[in-house]
Amino acid sequence: MNKGELIEAMAPRLGSKAAASEALDAVLAEISVQVARGERVSLPNFGSFEKRKRAARTGRNPQTGAEIKVKATNVPAFKPGAGFKEMVASGKVPKAKR
Repeated sequence: MNKGELIEAMAPRLGSKAAASEALDAVLAEISVQVARGERVSLPNFGSFEKRKRAARTGRNPQTGAEIKVKATNVPAFKPGAGFKEMVASGKVPKAKR
C-alpha cells in the first residue's frame, strides 16, 4: 500500500480524500518533527518512533575492498507495539470503523 492507497482507505472515515490527505500529512509531519528533535513518539498498541545514534565504524568499499570510515549518525527507528505485533502474527484484521 502506498500513500495514495492509504488516503483512499481513510477517505470514507474522514469524509473526503482532501480531509484524509490533510490528516495523514499532519500526522506524518508531526512525527517527523518530534523524532528529529530527539523526542519519542509513542502510539499505544501500534508502536513508537525514536531517534537512535549509530556509532562511527569502519566499512569496506564493495568494489575495491578498501577500508572506509563511516561517520556516526542519527537514524529514525520504529519499534512495533504488542497489539500491532499480535495482529500481524495472527493475521486477524479488525473490521474498519466508519
